[in-house]
Amino acid sequence: MNSLYPLLIIVVAVVIYSVFTYFYQKRIVKTIKEEEFRAGYRKAQLIDVREPNEFEAGHILGARNIPMSQMKMRMKEIRSDMPVYLYCQSGMRSARAAQFLNRKGYKDLTQLHGGFKGWSGKIKTKK
Repeated sequence: MNSLYPLLIIVVAVVIYSVFTYFYQKRIVKTIKEEEFRAGYRKAQLIDVREPNEFEAGHILGARNIPMSQMKMRMKEIRSDMPVYLYCQSGMRSARAAQFLNRKGYKDLTQLHGGFKGWSGKIKTKK
């Protein structure tokens, strides 16, 4: 019975961390569906945070590729006075990118719900 207490404490800690992260994400980045994203991304900076090989395989027309792995070095390329629209393959990396940018002072952050895999609009591929 005593061996169950540490396991229970770990499970409770993971649940608390997950709930905290969920509400923190909702506070710093607005997650919107494709229709809303499509309506606003032309007036914003559209950033694809996937790796270059993913970007070259296909990306939303007008997007710039600043991979999450290079975000720290290249964040000067992103203006803090304009809205930033982020997307990745599924939404996980763009959420992490939004957290990073928020810590650096960026406030108007939006991400595509479901990421690129749910995008049905125009795309561009490198040949």
